[in-house]
Amino acid sequence: MPQASQPSRGEAGDGDVPEGATEGVPCWADAQLPDVEAGKRFYGELFGWTFEEAYGSSVWARLDGRPVAALAPKRDGRMPTVWTVYFATPDAPALAGRIRAAGGQIVTLPTPVDALGVMALAADPEGAVFGLWQGGTHPGFGARREPGSFAWAQLYARDPATANAFYANLFHDALFGPGAVPEFGRAAVGDVFPAEMPPHFLVHFAVRDGAAALGAVERLGGRVQVPPFEASYGQVAVVTDDQGASFALLQR
Repeated sequence: MPQASQPSRGEAGDGDVPEGATEGVPCWADAQLPDVEAGKRFYGELFGWTFEEAYGSSVWARLDGRPVAALAPKRDGRMPTVWTVYFATPDAPALAGRIRAAGGQIVTLPTPVDALGVMALAADPEGAVFGLWQGGTHPGFGARREPGSFAWAQLYARDPATANAFYANLFHDALFGPGAVPEFGRAAVGDVFPAEMPPHFLVHFAVRDGAAALGAVERLGGRVQVPPFEASYGQVAVVTDDQGASFALLQR
């Protein structure tokens, strides 16, 4: 299982996930990579991100100065090269207890990150890994839903009905509450990926021109994993970067 990178010291940003955001709103994403410098080159060219040193050995990606993601070196070469989505919570230890009670697992116990917040990694009953972030001075994304920033998280599950019940219980207000604008969907693995693919989350980044973005991915050494298809939330293409981390491009 991946170790979560930790956001850097610095300002909270101007995003729309403020401290105290509704529990279950996607609020951060990071990538665990073998080579962070190569990741900076790939994502900097693809999304126009700039980078600064962050907490520990990770780097913070910025879009027009606003924090949008982190890249971190894998602590163990046996770990997968992955993107991880984090969900906001006002109380990470309490949410961790509810996850266990609902049949999930805690991969990394809630851990304070200076004054920035508290992080944890969890897995749902089918093993899909996701993060928890209890914001302090760093509430999360400084930009979202615009080209080059987070736009959606899709869970691909073996049993979507079980996943729906699990996450509806954990994150009811974010998914179904008054005024909710969900950025988190659930689907069967076989809808897009081979049936033997393990359950997993797929982080989506918004792009203005999907075809141009796909061309850039391939030019930069990545590959197209699933060609563009229409989903209820936009046109999606699943790609991998030049180190094998999967993510999606979303054009709306």
